[in-house]
Parts: sequence; C-alpha cells; structure tokens
Amino acid sequence: MVDSGIFDGQRFELIEGDLIDKMGQKPPHVRGLQLAMGLLISLFGMDRVRGQAPIDAATPDRERNLPEPDVAVLREWRSEFGLRQPRGEEIILAVEVADTTLYSDMTTKRDLYARAGVPEYWVVDLNARRLIVYKGLAEGTYEEISAFGENNAVSIEGCSVGVGTLLP
Repeated sequence: MVDSGIFDGQRFELIEGDLIDKMGQKPPHVRGLQLAMGLLISLFGMDRVRGQAPIDAATPDRERNLPEPDVAVLREWRSEFGLRQPRGEEIILAVEVADTTLYSDMTTKRDLYARAGVPEYWVVDLNARRLIVYKGLAEGTYEEISAFGENNAVSIEGCSVGVGTLLP
C-alpha cells in the first residue's frame, strides 16, 4: 500500500501491522528532536544524519513494520538511499525522543531496532531527564542497557555527548 502511494502526504509509522498516526508533537518533543539532530549533525555531518525517516526492518518484520526513528545516524551516505531505505546494519545509531511514547520506545521499538541490526539505540526520556542506551547487540537483542542522568556523558564512535545537551 505504501508503494502504491495510498498514504502519500500522510505522516504515519507502521509498527506490528498497525498504522500509528504521527500526530502533532508537543513542544518538548520538538525541542528534544532539534537538539538531538543538531548535536549529531555537528558530530557526523548532514549527509549521515536522518530525521524522522523510515528504516528497513529485518526480514521477518518487514511486512508489518516500517519504523521511523526520530534520528538515525548512517555508517556512511550511499547514493542508493535515494532509492531505498537504509537497513539496520547500515546505521550506527537510532534515537527516539520520548515524552508520551516511553513504554513503546523501550519495548516494541527497541526490539524492532535490535532485530534490524541497529548496533546502538538511545531513548531520550524527557520526563525523567535521562538517556537510556541500548547496545551490545547479540542474536537480535541488546545485552547492555544503561541509564544516564543529565550530568553524565556517553560516547558514540569515539565522540563524547553530554546527556544534558539532548534535553530541553
């Protein structure tokens, strides 16, 4: 249905066979998204950072899922991304900014990204003012889960990121 253009111009995400309406975002979510995009673009460059764009789910999930992380960092830009969505192994980081979606971001989305092969996944928890980091991908699950407060820093690809810089 997506390829036929039925949903052109509509904002949605396909998760577990359900179309999730991407309704308007609250100001804290918008600001958190801006902060994450700006920081990651400054570290990795505009070509490697995608905002609210779909990624290709793993084979068993593909028919029922078209996840759309708030931010994704590509390993490298490839011209073929103009014709297809990047696969999980072509992404180094997926980020979700959570104010009202924390539970699904920490369960359903986490599992989708792990099965797709995304090596690191961050949830920016706006309400608790923390960053939850999932990594250590093994057999389609994240083995390492850590939470960092706004005064902590995390590292991605040798770059240090202050958690507070991600929080509005």
